[in-house]
Amino acid sequence: MTAKRFLDLKAVSDELAVTKAQVYTILKNGDLPAIQVGPKKVWRIERTKLEEYIERRYAATREAVERGDVPDEDPEDPED
Repeated sequence: MTAKRFLDLKAVSDELAVTKAQVYTILKNGDLPAIQVGPKKVWRIERTKLEEYIERRYAATREAVERGDVPDEDPEDPED
């Protein structure tokens, strides 16, 4: 089976393990290119654009680590 070219907000949120609201914010600020289609103007994200976004985030994270600009604790982890 061939992977789908376009993903919806839920598929992207599942892929990134974040909420749909967080994906919507990423779309609105232009970090992740997307299109709106149909009369309801639903969002669709091209899989290649998602992969490019992930690679950019890896690069930005590497740079932040090298600068020492990463918190000592994970804000999502209540154990810390």
